[in-house]
Amino acid sequence: MNQIYLFIELTRLKKPIGFMLLFWPCAWGLTIAYDFTEEKISFIFFLLLFFLGAVLMRSAGCIVNDIADKNFDIKVERTKDRPIASGKISVIQGFLYSGILCLIALIVLLQFNKFTILLALGSMPLAFTYPLMKRFTYWPQLFLGITFNYGLILGWTAIKEQIDLISIIFYLGAIFWTLGYDTIYGFQDIRDDEIIGLKSTSIKFKNNPIKFVTLCYFIFLINLLITGVILELNSFFYLVFILIILQMTFFQLKRITTKDSTQCLKIFKSNNFLGLLVFISLLLGKI
Repeated sequence: MNQIYLFIELTRLKKPIGFMLLFWPCAWGLTIAYDFTEEKISFIFFLLLFFLGAVLMRSAGCIVNDIADKNFDIKVERTKDRPIASGKISVIQGFLYSGILCLIALIVLLQFNKFTILLALGSMPLAFTYPLMKRFTYWPQLFLGITFNYGLILGWTAIKEQIDLISIIFYLGAIFWTLGYDTIYGFQDIRDDEIIGLKSTSIKFKNNPIKFVTLCYFIFLINLLITGVILELNSFFYLVFILIILQMTFFQLKRITTKDSTQCLKIFKSNNFLGLLVFISLLLGKI
């Protein structure tokens, strides 16, 4: 039972925000590609596959991240008790768990078409090198955005079996969404990160956080709007789009403060609701 508890801690299964933020772009890409009048494979079935994939790959990614950062995590108040950093789980055990999770994820992936499988396998280097970026660049959140939103492309190709301009536009916008919310998340660790020499956009823009995050969210909203226009979505999309703007503006941007870690975490977690709003807007806009 203790090992099970440590595994849950290691994979952050008690903190679903991580895999939900990985899942929502998959759901978006699937929704904009899916033809609700002609497709023979169930939309719910596809959603379930992407959800399982998100949980599995997020869990495996957490383990790899903890292995790569174990010497840094122990120096940061928020992460010092993580299983690998604290020595409760060995690095070898961590690699074993990660390998098993990736194997199960591969079984899920094989349910898709060949093009989607190849694209997904090609994203593996991104997934497992992201934890190293904070050592070399102030833009690790950008690499996270590229990686975390790759599922949007996969959701599209799972139906269309090709990459089209509309999926690229939406993908680029989603990258800025992640760049914004993960910058907010990083404000929790600024003091510790600066002491141990790690980099992030949270540190780079700590003097102008609202301007930077506002720019990121603005680009995301513009690309989402362009997506809706190109797809000729109905008026329900635009009604929910207004709610998305309100959520970003009045709950997130109006409450950002780099000195209150509790508030930063609350704002970060609210992006799960925002992801749901975007999904609803796209779904209602197409049916």
